Amino acid sequence: MCQCSEPTQCHHQLLLPPTKACPALGDRPRPARRGDGGGGGAAATEAASILRLAAPMVGAGLLMYMRSLVSMLFLGRLGRLPLAGGSLALGFANITGYSVLSGLAAGMDPVCGQAFGAGRTSVLAAALRRTVALLLAASVPIALLWLAMRRVLVAAGQDPDIAAAAYDFILCSLPDLAVQSFLHPLRVYLRAQSVTLPLTYAAAAALALHVPINCLLVHSLRLGIRGVALGAVCANLNLLLFLAAYVYLSGLMHGDGDGKATTPAAEDGAVEWGCLLRLSVHSCMSVCLEWWWYEIMVLLCGFLADPKAAVAAMGILIQTTSLLYIFPHSLSCAMSTRVGHELGAGRPERARLAARVGLCGGAALGIVACAFAASVRGVWARMFTADAAVLRLASVALPILGAAELGNCPQTAGCGVLRGSARPGEAARINVSAFYGVGMPAALALAFWPARLDFPGMWVGMLAAQLVCAALMLHAVQRTDWAEQAARARDLTTGGGGVTVVVADVKGGHADAAKVKADNGMLVVTVLT
Repeated sequence: MCQCSEPTQCHHQLLLPPTKACPALGDRPRPARRGDGGGGGAAATEAASILRLAAPMVGAGLLMYMRSLVSMLFLGRLGRLPLAGGSLALGFANITGYSVLSGLAAGMDPVCGQAFGAGRTSVLAAALRRTVALLLAASVPIALLWLAMRRVLVAAGQDPDIAAAAYDFILCSLPDLAVQSFLHPLRVYLRAQSVTLPLTYAAAAALALHVPINCLLVHSLRLGIRGVALGAVCANLNLLLFLAAYVYLSGLMHGDGDGKATTPAAEDGAVEWGCLLRLSVHSCMSVCLEWWWYEIMVLLCGFLADPKAAVAAMGILIQTTSLLYIFPHSLSCAMSTRVGHELGAGRPERARLAARVGLCGGAALGIVACAFAASVRGVWARMFTADAAVLRLASVALPILGAAELGNCPQTAGCGVLRGSARPGEAARINVSAFYGVGMPAALALAFWPARLDFPGMWVGMLAAQLVCAALMLHAVQRTDWAEQAARARDLTTGGGGVTVVVADVKGGHADAAKVKADNGMLVVTVLT
């Protein structure tokens, strides 16, 4: 691969032509003429690349958030018992099902991103098919657990009426496991190819149908809480159908890169089950460990001085963090795609630049989120409740929540870098250390004993966890050997038998040594000028 500063005057490309299989990376603008370094112009174009990927995902995230609010609104109109049962069922489903499926699907993120950057587009279809099979298999034990939820909740001391309402809701949510098993991998499959805008359009169309479908199921057919659950399933199914129609009509199911269709057996050989399983399990651990921490905080609020007000205030604040999380999460997904593309294409310096620009963007998002949370501390909770005790707890905790976002946004961006470079296991270890090694003991000590700060102490524990997590994540990114990660990306996408190009700069002249490693031997082509 030629590194000349004036490509138009270089004749290396006559001897080393570009690979035809490499696609044009639509998210990557034309680089600056003076190399691929981290100058101001290169950083600006990289920021534009990340923004083009992240902005549509932010729109889709906000639309999906509105869809959840519509479901909660219909539950609230049914009465206190359906609202309590539906909320309990959603919490149980998040802990035991949705977080697991989302985490497992994230395992195909580095595979698809790096394979697309390397031009091995057939790997994407293989990873998609295998991840769908993995999620469907994982859905079986999850469904069995959901079927036993009522007995589990009653045995844990939950009110029988609330447990019965929650069981009705989650029973009608069982088809959603199959829908999510296709939806999560398909979203990763599209994002790996820098296709994010159709997700926003599909989410908007699904939201437009969500209200009339809920009216039909809840009011016209009088299904009550079951109608709300089925309405949520229909919304996800509509989103899946819209995305699948787009993939089919746009021809995004790739062949071997030369326009020839690839057989399923050939595609399966491009991705090893062991590698995909390892990445999926580590990604699942990383996602679930952070997701479960918030649910544990809700449970701990039941042991505070005013448990009802604390649980209600915690629910409002978690809804707030879910809204704010849309922005760093979209940035994290964009960074994973960009880092994966550049590592797969053998451009470690471009991957380093993408990581640095994205981390700066995460820090900026943290400052904005902190300012927002502090500025609305007196009015935000009034949109949800008029209870004086709940309002007091929420107004005290909102500035702490904002300070926690100073760590949450950069650490979420850093997690995208680790995921894009196929290191989800390292992200999982960081989450364990920060949330359970630091955050949990701090929250318990500050909220209960010896500090006895009650509800604010719980959120100070969250602040400590996020700051430690951000520091560890930034350290992990900072010590990354990007040349080594590019070599790992080559092994991941080719199984160690693909094409390897090594460029060496000789002092005192301009020399490129390109070593092409084939399955049957080694061919060394040296070009001296």
